[in-house]
Amino acid sequence: MLQIAFIRENQEKVINALAKRNIDATSVVEEVVQLDEKRRATQVELDNILSESNKLSKDIGELMKSGEKLKAAILKEKTVLNKEKSKALAETADVLAAELLEKLYTLPNLPADIVPVGKTPEENLNVFEEGEIPVLHEGAQPHWELVKKYDIIDFELGVKITGAGFPVYKGKGARLQRALINYFLDKNTAAGYNEVQVPHMVNEASAYGTGQLPDKEGQMYHDKTDDLYLIPTAEVPVTNLFRDVILNENELPVLTTAYTPCFRREAGSYGAHVRGLNRLHQFDKVEIVRVEHPDKSYEALDGMVEHVKDILRELKLPYRVLRLCGGDMGFTSALTYDFEVFSTAQDRWLEISSVSNFETFQANRLKLRFKDKDGKNQLAHTLNGSALALPRVLAGILENYQTPEGIVIPEVLRPYCGFDIIN
Repeated sequence: MLQIAFIRENQEKVINALAKRNIDATSVVEEVVQLDEKRRATQVELDNILSESNKLSKDIGELMKSGEKLKAAILKEKTVLNKEKSKALAETADVLAAELLEKLYTLPNLPADIVPVGKTPEENLNVFEEGEIPVLHEGAQPHWELVKKYDIIDFELGVKITGAGFPVYKGKGARLQRALINYFLDKNTAAGYNEVQVPHMVNEASAYGTGQLPDKEGQMYHDKTDDLYLIPTAEVPVTNLFRDVILNENELPVLTTAYTPCFRREAGSYGAHVRGLNRLHQFDKVEIVRVEHPDKSYEALDGMVEHVKDILRELKLPYRVLRLCGGDMGFTSALTYDFEVFSTAQDRWLEISSVSNFETFQANRLKLRFKDKDGKNQLAHTLNGSALALPRVLAGILENYQTPEGIVIPEVLRPYCGFDIIN
């Protein structure tokens, strides 16, 4: 959530920045400023009346002590009127604050200066590319055919049990999946991230805290009985570990990693580009989350990008890094880098990670602060990234490592798998 003081003092800057997202925020910004002015004026009037009431109470006490009961009675009548006024003003202030918050929730984060202008994914900026695209043998197949051939993932069985988008991993497929999870966690903990296990359901406050609500309400599975949401990413529970927390400056940065299943409705996702593992309702992901000092968050973002690069280098998968344009960025992000692996069998790039800096946007919602050297509370910066999402990494391995004899396991994963080939 954008800070109201910043909006109030930088209206034109906010409007221009959000234009990079292809959003005309003029009317919303004006409404926010007007609501804030009304709220603050109401609060000042309320504070004045409460201050006057406190003074009247003292005066009444003095008058009663001196036996001037008539004068005290007159002042008491005034306190009754003040009480009615203050109650009405408090109710008005609460209504205005709620309306203001509702408006603030509709405004996405401001893109960083280096975010490219653009409306579609085709306008994202390719900033790095590495790895050789393998030349596959004649008759090479996409992963949804390979998993049938080697009986390692069963999509039809998942449909029977649950529905489309809920695959069943079998035999060496399940072991490869587990190997990837353990490998990713080991890489992350070796880089200084503290591993946690977190709930797979969150309450409404947590979903608002990281910005999934109200922006992505239709994408989350919701249990109405207990008012809980299945997590779309570990980012939500992990970042909410720090909700309403005040850290000391010397505690920064805080690095956390977690493995969780993720659940997304993915409403409206159809077609060949979402076949097999390309788009699922339930999938596994290992996440990294950082809480950073504002002066160091972009240096940390660069470090996270290099960390994900290192993982893909070890897996020996061809990949590229995209700096997302304003029109393709997530609601909460100030700057996002997407990682994509090349699927030789599908002849296209598959997104496998997003690494983002949210600056103070999430921290403002979460009330996540740190005490600076002067003892003042400041909003921290939050960052997160996939390291990594499993389905498309697995798809890339199955397709790019296929041979006439079977699917060769990347060397770095063999100690985790206990086998060298799927055949």
